[in-house]
Amino acid sequence: MNKVNKIVLLLLLFCLPSLANGKSWFGRDVSRLFILGGELSNSAATSVADIDEVMPRMAALGLNTVLVPAYWDLIEPVEGQYDFTLIDRVIDRARENHLQVVFLWFGVWKNSMSCYAPLWFKQDTKRFPRAMTRNGKPLEIASAFSEEVFQADCKVFTKLVEHLAAKDPQKETVIMLQIENEIGMLEDARDHSPLAEKVYNKRQGSKGKEQVATSVYPETLESDEQFMAEHYARYVERLAQVARRIYDVPLYVNAAMNSRGRKPGEYPSAGPLAHLAPIWKKYAPTVDLLAPDIYDTGFKSWASQYALPDNPLFIPESRCCENSGVRALYAFGQFDALGFSPFAIDQSPAQDTQHVTAAYRLILQMKSYILKARQQAWKKGSWQTENGQWGVLFDKEDREEIINDGDLVMTCRHFFTLPWDARAQAKQWAEGGAIIHKMAPDEYLIAGSGVVVEFNTKSEKQQEEQKVLGEDGFADQGNGQASALQNQRWKGKRMGIGYVDQVEIDERGQLKFIRRDNGDQDHQGRHARISVGEYKILHVKLYKY
Repeated sequence: MNKVNKIVLLLLLFCLPSLANGKSWFGRDVSRLFILGGELSNSAATSVADIDEVMPRMAALGLNTVLVPAYWDLIEPVEGQYDFTLIDRVIDRARENHLQVVFLWFGVWKNSMSCYAPLWFKQDTKRFPRAMTRNGKPLEIASAFSEEVFQADCKVFTKLVEHLAAKDPQKETVIMLQIENEIGMLEDARDHSPLAEKVYNKRQGSKGKEQVATSVYPETLESDEQFMAEHYARYVERLAQVARRIYDVPLYVNAAMNSRGRKPGEYPSAGPLAHLAPIWKKYAPTVDLLAPDIYDTGFKSWASQYALPDNPLFIPESRCCENSGVRALYAFGQFDALGFSPFAIDQSPAQDTQHVTAAYRLILQMKSYILKARQQAWKKGSWQTENGQWGVLFDKEDREEIINDGDLVMTCRHFFTLPWDARAQAKQWAEGGAIIHKMAPDEYLIAGSGVVVEFNTKSEKQQEEQKVLGEDGFADQGNGQASALQNQRWKGKRMGIGYVDQVEIDERGQLKFIRRDNGDQDHQGRHARISVGEYKILHVKLYKY
């Protein structure tokens, strides 16, 4: 084997783990993303004055990244004439305020509809045909099966990407691109326009001649959605290849959830939804991430569906509310999320954004620990940390989680499970959540709000479960329980709390002591806790006896 061949072989061996997942060690690396984001409301960047006002405000909230629409109708109001004034203003103001930018391409589709296409595109339905329902109703949705539609979209998108490459060649400000926005069919599971029917009928006729992603006979909502997903993905892949060739930053597509028992067409059908991920991954391999926009209840479930071995979790949109902060902590802790971003944060009231600011402050302090865990997982070919870091998230219905770490059992609960807080009587509880990170054996960090954590050995946990204790730690009521338990021989060691310190963490990952929680503050050594509405980092040292 000559020298050149040896070098080629070594390079292939080095790249093999990442190439298997469609990633390149020499190009983009999404594992470096650490997005404490906020997405602007849809019309927040349509004028220079609005951009000038909003960017410093976003920096003051503690964001490090702003998600900003790039509007086709304002970039190309006249066909073939391009205006990037707003794009440049966003980048300039982001730099001045030490922010990064993720541009959202509002091109042919935004929330399914073609509302951000320019008027010259909208008016020419012959050249740029619309999707149709099965009964022939034309929709405000350009057809994905029209080459004219694609070419118009691709032409302006190419100009945008070329402009970004010239404006920010080092990719220091623009760190990622979203292609289209919440793609999907509404009112029907797939497009039934003449162009779509031609492709669909040809596909049906190919049964037995080629392996296809979609089902054939009989036609169902599910098979219609699969068919449409394939062609949406093929469309996006062509745009993604343009972006990759010109400006090699991470690319993603976002999905509106199929929640509340809705059927395809009642939600944006055929978008990059979790149940369609294999189709999107197959036909849009250049896209790095499929990302969920989470507005409905069940945050933990939605997030888990997108935190996959080949799909790191990034949440570009989530309802901005009092629970946003703890949801961000949970996403980073449990799934090693690449980022989190409440939607319309520029329009949200202070009583909501203050939770985002407080949580982001904790996450930023935890950054060195989170990235260390991420790097260890990355070396093993996984996006998610396996042990040593967890996320918890609680509400009134889902109020407890048990974490096992070797011989240690951590019983994590919502703070309101402690009965002395009057707010526990409310019909709904503000959510509680945290990142729990293992620093060393018997040493943990808890960064969060509204949580309480107890520590036991496994044998201790099994034996202590027989007791019923009141809020003061004494027997709940005089029933002879203590005497009965004394007749049972104790087995094994117990876990004790050496100390619980409130700390801050500097950029080097060094802990700075603030105060010690003892006595009433750790319930005489029974637990570590952070009240609802408070955001703290606790350094817990344990010991056995």
